[in-house]
Amino acid sequence: MYNSKVIDTDHKDVIHDIAFDFYGRRMATCSSDQLVKIWNLDDDGNWVLDSTLKSPSGAVWKVTWAHPEFGQIIATCSFDRSATIYEDSISDKGHGMKRSWIKRCPLVDARSSVTDVKFAPKSMGLVLAVCCADGLVRLYEAYDIMNLSQWATVHDINTRLPCCSCISWNPSPSRFSAPLLAVGSDDGCLANSSNNSSGGTMSITNTNTPNNASNNTARVAIFAYCDNGRRWEQVETLLSITDRVHDIAFAPNPGRSFHILAVASKDLKIIVLKPKPANSDGSCGGFDLAVAGQFADHGSNVWRVSWNVTGTVVSASGDNGLVKIYKANYLDVWKCVGTLSSFGAVPHSISDRPDEEEQPVQPQQTFGNSAQSLATNKSSAVGAVAAAAASGARYLKMASTNNPGTVVWH
Repeated sequence: MYNSKVIDTDHKDVIHDIAFDFYGRRMATCSSDQLVKIWNLDDDGNWVLDSTLKSPSGAVWKVTWAHPEFGQIIATCSFDRSATIYEDSISDKGHGMKRSWIKRCPLVDARSSVTDVKFAPKSMGLVLAVCCADGLVRLYEAYDIMNLSQWATVHDINTRLPCCSCISWNPSPSRFSAPLLAVGSDDGCLANSSNNSSGGTMSITNTNTPNNASNNTARVAIFAYCDNGRRWEQVETLLSITDRVHDIAFAPNPGRSFHILAVASKDLKIIVLKPKPANSDGSCGGFDLAVAGQFADHGSNVWRVSWNVTGTVVSASGDNGLVKIYKANYLDVWKCVGTLSSFGAVPHSISDRPDEEEQPVQPQQTFGNSAQSLATNKSSAVGAVAAAAASGARYLKMASTNNPGTVVWH
């Protein structure tokens, strides 16, 4: 039903992250070998190495692309407590015009390992969120996009989480909703035997946490920007998520009146956030939270989650080397509709009947922690998923199909 293509990245160590640009024609990979590699998709559908960038010291954890409205810009974060901005530009060095990636600005305010970086939606300008292992999230902004060597710190957010591991912007802000930022923690030292691992229905504790409240037991916190106070305020805390959070992602919102959040931890959780009316002072009134889906069918830790461009399909990769695809039917019941492996496992077929059980697909083989990196091509309705191995990556793309009840990956 689909074909996987091996990309020989020539990384010398584990690939931690893969990111596509807005159009899905360029891809960036980063690894513990301190290298960031940029790839271009040629006309034959092959990924060709374009450039290799060297981090000064330390493993590179994450890489992300800015919106092309601001140019060809990427940001990386690494173990050496820094985040770095690179730009693809054209210069004349005496041998004619030449394209090259230039290191524009290192952001070195962090006092601990920088664990994640994400560019804000383009409507907010060229803003970069940087989260650190010490629980701080810093927002930087380039006021002059023609001078990327100057980035100003515009906000410092103390999340009060024991260790920030991942962040996610609400990718589709509108005038009906304040900008949102979700932060996850992977510090498992506070997890206790009361965490929900039985596979039953999980409850979400909905708390509007004041700024001076302790948040030591939380694993996910949601912040909203308050126009009145011109600051970020914590509006919700998901206290019932007690397992280590490895990744978190808001779904793109093409017009829904609510938000959807995917959380990767010991299992996959899909959470719906319905906004409450604003407070009398104009600040965010919080959200009504509900668990739309909870899946432990990986049988292992879930490391990455990623949405398609319409926010209707989410893919998750786990320690078992599989990428699973989830989709809601017309009754808003989320189910696994496909399983991707490197060795040709056949995906599920989509069932719109809630009483119909999905039969699990047994993979022929797996390859360890190969699916710890996963990215989705946001530029196409069909999407793309890449699962990274220790020294190579596999690229899988969903094609169109004449049967609306089947998702075909090739």
